[in-house]
Amino acid sequence: MTDATLHAGQFATLLIMAVALGMDAFSLGIGIGLKGIRLRDVLRLSTIIAVFHVIMPLGGIYAGHFVSGLLGHVATMAAGVLLLLLGGHMIYSSLKGESVQSIDYRSSVGTFLFAFSVSIDSFSVGVTLGMFEADILLTVLLFGFFGGLMSVLGLLLGRRVSENLGGYGEALGGAILLIFGLLFIF
Repeated sequence: MTDATLHAGQFATLLIMAVALGMDAFSLGIGIGLKGIRLRDVLRLSTIIAVFHVIMPLGGIYAGHFVSGLLGHVATMAAGVLLLLLGGHMIYSSLKGESVQSIDYRSSVGTFLFAFSVSIDSFSVGVTLGMFEADILLTVLLFGFFGGLMSVLGLLLGRRVSENLGGYGEALGGAILLIFGLLFIF
């Protein structure tokens, strides 16, 4: 394979993962949007979520580099298992109806708790990507952009549609991570 093919494949993988991780922000954004949210709050909350979608995977990538050095050749299997567990948890949570929608996003502490809660999955995926020496700048830019974009879309869409779409969005994101986990293992 040529370098261009490898870079295109890595970009496509990171793009799909960024969208999958943004589904959590999207689905929970719908729940908040259903309760009513001002446009100024949509912008504020989405910006903070985007920042967390940069910080969390960045920390995860550095942790992944460390873990990769410890695990050596077992890192690929560990990364695949981590994605399987994360994807399965996202699907389980969405089907069970668990969410953090009770957090008051209007307060500073609530905003940060909400942003942290929808970005924590990015840390785990960052650990996996760190084991594979993924492009750090491309990863954090894609994750941040799609974390912010998906939260804006969820918040705005929540103002107009039913609550059922949110759970399906998170389940879809979990299914995508499950597929990548299986690909890494096999």
